[in-house]
Amino acid sequence: MSRIGRKPIQVPSGVSVTINGNEIKIKGPKGELGISYHPNMRVSFKDNVIEVTRPDDLKENRALHGLTRALIQNMIKGVTEEYKKILDIVGVGYKAELKGNNLLLSMGYSHPIYFIPPAGIKLETPTPTQIIVSGIDKQLVGQVASKIRSFRKPEPYKGKGIKYSTEVIRRKAGKTAGK
Repeated sequence: MSRIGRKPIQVPSGVSVTINGNEIKIKGPKGELGISYHPNMRVSFKDNVIEVTRPDDLKENRALHGLTRALIQNMIKGVTEEYKKILDIVGVGYKAELKGNNLLLSMGYSHPIYFIPPAGIKLETPTPTQIIVSGIDKQLVGQVASKIRSFRKPEPYKGKGIKYSTEVIRRKAGKTAGK
């Protein structure tokens, strides 16, 4: 049995859960999220506890069991406290600034890069070398952070580029002079 799928999900106060067929909507102080889960999964909500069960031990149902529970848990966490990814910019002359809601990146190319975030994502630049991506949808926050990082991935020699704040860049030795 799935260790993650078995765990019940505690619903904090201030969060409302609506289950309609194979769709679940979760509304909290930060916003509202919803997904439609696989019809084989059974989701029950009683006494501020959500439980996900599966009908049998088929491989597909075992995989979906933990997945469904994790998606619901992530939605509950998202509507109560926002998800956040911090990106650091390393390199001389590399910088980021906000123009309204849009992000303007100077990354050493011949042109600036304008990034327009999707709805539900908030961008901040506390310093010109740091970008904070936040929102209630974990998947969307990660996707936007990955897209911003892809504009200039960190290179292994000097570490220049956009990296996650927790990311460690493995450095390579440079050229060695001949004798």
